[in-house]
Amino acid sequence: MIDAYEDPGMPDTRGGWRYLWWLVWRQPGRSVAAAVLGSVWMVLMAAQPYMMARAVDDGLVPGRLGVLAAWTGTMFLVGAVNAWLSIMRHRMMTRVRMDANFRTVKVVVGHVVRLGAALPRRAGAGEVVTIGVGDVQVLAQALTAVGPGVGSVVVYAVVAGLLLAVSTPLAAVVLLGLPVLALVTGPLTLRLQGAESEYRERQGVLTARIGDLAGGLRVLNGLGGKSLFADGFRTDSQALRAQGYRVGAVASWVQALGVGLPTLFLAVVTWLAARLAAQGEISVGQLVAVYGYVAVLIGPVAFMVEMAYELNRGVVAARRVVRLLRLAPEPDEGTRPAPEEPAELHDPASGVRIAPGRLTALAAARPAEAAAVVDRLGRFGPTDATWGGVRLDAMPLADVRARVLVADNEADLFAGPLREVVAAAHAAGEGALDRALYAAAAEDVVRGLPDGADSAVAGQGRSLSGGQRQRMRLVRALLADPEVLLAVEPTSALDAHTEATVAGRLRAAREGRTTVVTSTSPLVLDRADTVVFLAGGKVAACGPHRRLLAEEPGYRALVARDAEADTEADTEADAEGVVR
Repeated sequence: MIDAYEDPGMPDTRGGWRYLWWLVWRQPGRSVAAAVLGSVWMVLMAAQPYMMARAVDDGLVPGRLGVLAAWTGTMFLVGAVNAWLSIMRHRMMTRVRMDANFRTVKVVVGHVVRLGAALPRRAGAGEVVTIGVGDVQVLAQALTAVGPGVGSVVVYAVVAGLLLAVSTPLAAVVLLGLPVLALVTGPLTLRLQGAESEYRERQGVLTARIGDLAGGLRVLNGLGGKSLFADGFRTDSQALRAQGYRVGAVASWVQALGVGLPTLFLAVVTWLAARLAAQGEISVGQLVAVYGYVAVLIGPVAFMVEMAYELNRGVVAARRVVRLLRLAPEPDEGTRPAPEEPAELHDPASGVRIAPGRLTALAAARPAEAAAVVDRLGRFGPTDATWGGVRLDAMPLADVRARVLVADNEADLFAGPLREVVAAAHAAGEGALDRALYAAAAEDVVRGLPDGADSAVAGQGRSLSGGQRQRMRLVRALLADPEVLLAVEPTSALDAHTEATVAGRLRAAREGRTTVVTSTSPLVLDRADTVVFLAGGKVAACGPHRRLLAEEPGYRALVARDAEADTEADTEADAEGVVR
């Protein structure tokens, strides 16, 4: 199987069938071995009826016990060898499937990492989860066609040849039977492909909704909207269940026909052989052989129908993987160098100018407007923003990412020891970690954990409170120590006392470095060197907090409203004894 550190290769994303073939081509040795083992295994099974016919005609009927014993011993040895081949075939196919599984996981994870921040804007979380949980296993299972699938075709041709030596009409019936089965089951497998595609799409949407509900359950409870969203989820899940029933109905017909039709078809062959034996056209041994061939063929023919079913499901899963892999990461074609010294950031769309080496706050009545400015200044999405007079999208993306960090207040927190959760590109030393914890006023969070900074944190920080999660995100951003830090609402979940502490310490920790925060809290705005007031996504005024408070009625109304909200929240927190 593919090694954990091995390069998975460049996948073929021209279509679902091509992707499945790429998975086969990436492991040619195993694929050929699986096909050979599967073919030999099935051919040796078909050889048993032939040897039985020889034992009857050459040994039993004429009474030659030595010949009978020789053929019997040969059948035993061939059966023993075939049992061993069956074990090896199964092991090889397991390796083929697991390689396809792990290789696809590595390809998908690698591409998701390359997409980075562009992923949420281009693919839903539910779609990615559905691919990782379900589609990967389905397309890996489809590669069963490499081993037993090839073997089924080979043994079908071998048995047809053996029957040709017995009776031409019997061989003709066997050769014509498979196309008839394909004509009967083909439309059903195509219908299954369409139903399976729709089911997978709905499953991805529902998975995303489950994640949204789980993440926002506290908020929904507080707003009284839990029942409303629960009703919507119930409706969507019932629709998914109904679609699942449709998929199951088609699949059950495919599987039923896969067993029933081959049995019926091969019963016809047995009946014809019995009539030929009764008419003396074939011997008793040949009749026994034909019956054995029929028994052997039931499995391969049924598997051919099953293989068509698995391949159709696999190509649906492969198309979903290919669709994700076709998402292009943000272009990194810039050739203009980033400024060597601290320089001004400018967003022409809003008119915002960020002076280097200073703490700037963006205040807007609609937080999304300030966040949009941050996205453009951080080159997340289309932008005409400049840095030192040079457009950001004209610079190599890697240079921008290395020096400009956008810290979202809802950024993911991964599971693991807290020390690793907040680590940036490299593990932080104790001194750097202590300084970042102090700047984010998060020392109490570490003290409250059983093993301090080595304590395990659940995925998305579910074992922490909302305010603690927000401070851990800020700790992570400070440990990265970027030249330019763009922080979106870094204190929105904190009480007034903690917020004031963070505002003062953040200013000191980032002294002399370019820092931008979006906030409407007067405690944060009062600490900023410059406040940019946005109205309708454009700069309405800028200057120190106190001057804007005295001269700008719109700004004063915005900040006063936020101050009243902070006061009410603090009163409720004191009454409930809650520390955020």
